[in-house]
Amino acid sequence: MTVIDQRNVAQWAFDTRPVLARFHLWLDDVEVERAQTTPVSDHAFTPRGITRCLATTAAATALGTRLFGHHGDGKGADKATYNQVKKAADAVSAYVMSEGLWYLTRQLPENHAVMVSLGEGIMPKAGETPEMGANPLLGFGRVYARPEVARLVDRAVHRLLNDPAFGFHEFYSSLRARGVTVWGAAVDTLENTSRFAEGKDTGPMTVLHLFDSPLRVARPYESYMGCLTVPRRVTEAAAACSVLLDYCTPRARVIEAIEAAYPGVERKNVHVWTLRGKSRAGRLSRLWQEWEALGAHVVDDGWVAPSGLAVFTDSGTYAPTFLVGGWRDQAGAQHVFLCDGYAASAEAMQAASLAEVLDVDCTMTPFSPRFELPHDDEYRLMKLSPDAPDFAEALARIFGGRAPEADRVALYGGALRAAAAANIPLDRRVLRADDLLPEKGWGVLACTGYMCDDPYTGAPGVERLAEDRYRVTTRLTTHAANSRVTFTFRLLDGFAQARQVFSPLLVRFLDGVDYHQRAVKISDSGRIRNELQTMFSQALEYEGERIRVCFDRIDERVMARRNQSALREVLAWYKAEHPVWFGWLDLE
Repeated sequence: MTVIDQRNVAQWAFDTRPVLARFHLWLDDVEVERAQTTPVSDHAFTPRGITRCLATTAAATALGTRLFGHHGDGKGADKATYNQVKKAADAVSAYVMSEGLWYLTRQLPENHAVMVSLGEGIMPKAGETPEMGANPLLGFGRVYARPEVARLVDRAVHRLLNDPAFGFHEFYSSLRARGVTVWGAAVDTLENTSRFAEGKDTGPMTVLHLFDSPLRVARPYESYMGCLTVPRRVTEAAAACSVLLDYCTPRARVIEAIEAAYPGVERKNVHVWTLRGKSRAGRLSRLWQEWEALGAHVVDDGWVAPSGLAVFTDSGTYAPTFLVGGWRDQAGAQHVFLCDGYAASAEAMQAASLAEVLDVDCTMTPFSPRFELPHDDEYRLMKLSPDAPDFAEALARIFGGRAPEADRVALYGGALRAAAAANIPLDRRVLRADDLLPEKGWGVLACTGYMCDDPYTGAPGVERLAEDRYRVTTRLTTHAANSRVTFTFRLLDGFAQARQVFSPLLVRFLDGVDYHQRAVKISDSGRIRNELQTMFSQALEYEGERIRVCFDRIDERVMARRNQSALREVLAWYKAEHPVWFGWLDLE
């Protein structure tokens, strides 16, 4: 490890000034611990200034969410309050990340844009109801670039969504022909939202993966992927024995490859991390039983990682990837850690894209959003054709011969069509990160900001050092480099004013800030447009550059009627009082 001393603070402050200025932060100190001798920016496709701005954006998102996202306010609360706490936390994290991206992309080369290709937060997870899944997020098609480039890419995105003859190939080719470079992003602005709402000390983080091309995704898509991540030497040991090791491989063959790669390892020291809990039993219980029958240790909540922190298995499939590998304990015994099961689509792609630098092998396979079939039956299901005349019969065979109800046939047919429309490859044995990117040679820059302690890397969460002074840890990772960057920030305007800086404008109005008395800026137009897209994407309709807000699409369990009425009044006032700046806005 190489530590860069604080003489570089001035250069960091200069390089990241757009983000620091936006969030009214002063950079007191910065420390960089590298896994290599050269900076991450030397191995990234992004320029040094953009790389450092992304790290600062991840740090600002972690800081703002930890301080002002109501951490722990959902503990012991009723279901409705708990949901609202989760949404408030997601709103802050999505807002801060989006604002950071907007400001740092002012420094992009003139012909470049950042486009969100995968985002997590709109779909209910296992055991959740629909209103629980309608969380603020940065979703598909959000573009950050200089205004003229953003408009060009936006038009292409709208055509991609609405013109059946204009698929991803046409979208990507048309932009390249115009000389426009689009960097794709997979974003989860607040991973482990439930743990954050409950005030847990470990887990919550913000994750942004930036790719040097857009992902091969043609529609908003959030579902699940079956995932198996093992140390690369295990895959190599299997190959040496002419065994194909991927998600479809029987776990007996996997553990034999582990024993070949790590001679002498006891099976009880093979630690298999999967999501656990009653809601996952239908999908994963067969997998748990398969590993346990082989003598492996299926990790449960409370197992202590080498960092000394207890892990959790109720959520958070991205971070465990950083622990995949082998180590020896104090007694010299060999241990091996791997991840199995499934993950949300954005998290799965994020983890898979780190395979090279973490020296792991990750394979994926699409799953449906319904939690009633075991993982191996899910695999068979997602290979069916929903338009085949015998689709219902094929589905019945998967369900053990029981004829499925019409609504179940429609549900699974819809899941298959949604995946196909989003350009998710369904005809391959397994997927790797390469299968979701248009170029064979691709680059990634992963940025992680830790709100709370991380058991898998030992990275600390946000630390309060003194009044208005905080220490925030982030991680930057590319295919060939890995660094931990720790910032020491001061809130320039004090804690109370910082709450306003880090809070969405519409949320501030709903909390009682008088918009009639507040000085209106032209930037309010862009901010409100951005916040509507982040918080109410399901209620928006697009016509050219105009956006129509359809309040009848906002479930009152997502936003109470009184708040919907207040929001309508705010938007109507802005449209009436500033018609030029808000000419893009329509209300229904």
